[in-house]
Amino acid sequence: MAAAAVMLPLFVLPAAAGGDDLRGEPVVVNPASGLAISGFDPVAYFSRGEPVLGRPELELGLGGAVWRFVNIGNRAAFAEHPEVYAPQYGGYDPVAIGRGASVAGHPLIWAINGERLYLFYDDAARAEFLADPARIIERASQKWPGVAHGIAR
Repeated sequence: MAAAAVMLPLFVLPAAAGGDDLRGEPVVVNPASGLAISGFDPVAYFSRGEPVLGRPELELGLGGAVWRFVNIGNRAAFAEHPEVYAPQYGGYDPVAIGRGASVAGHPLIWAINGERLYLFYDDAARAEFLADPARIIERASQKWPGVAHGIAR
C-alpha cells in the first residue's frame, strides 16, 4: 500500500473539556482542514471493517476536531459514544507511545482490538501491536499521560 501518498501534514488540537468523553486528550488533525483521521469515518472501521472517507455534509465538531461520516447513523453513533469510536490515544501510534514518543498514526494502517480503534505509523508498528496487543496497550496506557502532556497544543 502506498500510504505516504495520502498522508497529510498533521497538527494537534486539545480535545474540549467536559461532556464529549474524549477526556481532554490531544487529537491528531490536519492543519489545513481541521479533520480528524484525514476525514475517514471512525465508525466505518467497525461497521464496514475498513476505512471509508466521510462526506463533507456529514461532519461533527467534537474534541477540538472535525469528524466526517458516511451516513447519519454513523454520525449519531459517534456523537453518543465518541470514546468507543475515536481512535485510541487521539490517533497516535500506541507502539510509539509505549516508547515515550508521539507519532501520528495513519488512517489506512489500523486495527481493532478490544472493541477499540488503533492507528499506526507504519505496517511494522501494526505487526508489533498485533503480535502482543495487551502488552502494547498496557505500556502505551502507562506512558500516554506523560506523552500527551508533552504534545504541543
